[in-house]
Amino acid sequence: MKHPADRKYASTHEWAKVEGDLIVTGISDHAQDALGDLVYVELPDIGTHIEATTQTGVVESVKTASDIHMPISGTIVEVNEALDDDPDFINDDPYGKGWIYKIKPDNISDIDKLLSNTEYEAGL
Repeated sequence: MKHPADRKYASTHEWAKVEGDLIVTGISDHAQDALGDLVYVELPDIGTHIEATTQTGVVESVKTASDIHMPISGTIVEVNEALDDDPDFINDDPYGKGWIYKIKPDNISDIDKLLSNTEYEAGL
């Protein structure tokens, strides 16, 4: 499994990547592989402020459902609406077209509290 070094990871299997003044997030390759074929993604509401580690949505597969958690505190500014029709984007490309939402962080440096790809992989 690949876990790119250009992003940070939460122990709950979300990834976070800085893009300008926003944080793009999704679930890791490990998480999507463990879940299997995804059939539904519950997206958070745009404009909602959410604290770090709080549940923001759910991904459902043919096997099970799993919560999605906020990697750092901030406000949801965009969601990947393409997942409504094609949740398998997460299975096919979890670090690209399978992103889930974008955050305007309260403090962008909070991303440094997350795990590096090697720290994340060591915990798997």
